[in-house]
Amino acid sequence: MPNVGKSTLFNALTQSRRAMAANYRFCTIEPNQGLVTVPDERLEVLSKISGSQKLVPSVFEFVDIAGLVAGASKGEGLGNQFLGHIREVDAIVQVVRCFDSSDIEHVMDRVDPVNDIEIIDTELILADLDSVQKRRQRQQKAAKSGDKKIIAELEVLDRLEAHLSDGKHAFRLEATPEEKALMKPLFLLTNKPTLFACNVAEGDLANPDTNKYVQQVKEFAARHKECEVVVVSAEIESELITLSPDERAEYLEGLGVTEGGAGNLIKAAYHLLGLRTYLTTGEKETRAWTIHAGDKAPVAAGVIHSDFEKAFISAEVIAYNDLVECGSFATARATGKLRTEGKEYVVEDGDVMEFKTFV
Repeated sequence: MPNVGKSTLFNALTQSRRAMAANYRFCTIEPNQGLVTVPDERLEVLSKISGSQKLVPSVFEFVDIAGLVAGASKGEGLGNQFLGHIREVDAIVQVVRCFDSSDIEHVMDRVDPVNDIEIIDTELILADLDSVQKRRQRQQKAAKSGDKKIIAELEVLDRLEAHLSDGKHAFRLEATPEEKALMKPLFLLTNKPTLFACNVAEGDLANPDTNKYVQQVKEFAARHKECEVVVVSAEIESELITLSPDERAEYLEGLGVTEGGAGNLIKAAYHLLGLRTYLTTGEKETRAWTIHAGDKAPVAAGVIHSDFEKAFISAEVIAYNDLVECGSFATARATGKLRTEGKEYVVEDGDVMEFKTFV
């Protein structure tokens, strides 16, 4: 919703000032986009083992989209435009206000995070229902040709319409892989993976479980969403990006925490997208490479260069923890911890890899 700290948090995550943050509704109209670095302490450890000259972390994109209000699916508050922006993303981080402040207005005139979530849910469901109904109307005409694929799609659309009409999210509809493929072109909002970011006041970050609003969100998420809840303070994160590393550590220590929460949010969003990291290391650089969970070794090699996937022969692999325990590649090889894997190997998060390919 508006005025929950989205743009302030976006600026902190992207370490920029791209998004306007102001105490009035709809100060964000056009979406703001920015690359976010995935925190990974493993890079520095590996760089010391290899004597690397530089570190290259994983990055992915965050989009700051304007807040929605009740009636958004009918165009209230430019809602149709903002819902269209949401259709273009792969996953949703819903920022939820979990702090009281007389200085920052709330569009509902009271702080009630579960009510806020339910309003957003309703608008997303209504928008999806509209998309399904329009698609069904078009396909009903086309089905007169007797096309079996269109008839199968209509059956899915009928089930989906009834499901959404009951106030349920599309991702909860039981469907076969073939049926899910038929649903994919709809870009349904309620079919996107979601996590909640509870934006708390500075004083609540050290003990978020004492914040009644955070507890309400966690209970709601466990009961209705089965999704992750991350606690963060946009106010603190906004301060941290202006400080040096030493000042940052001192500031956080004064608050009784070791980190502000943005790192956890970034990691949670990265995993929400089904993304994983494997690592390469050498004298030139230590780098984190992004793959999808379940990717096999040739696909991972192709992330470095598309030709590597086609020319893949094998990969030398060692788990990050095993390499750190060994202290060097020589010891890892001597103890048998460094192993050779073939084309069917499914890459694990944190694997340290070197590929052999055809010349």
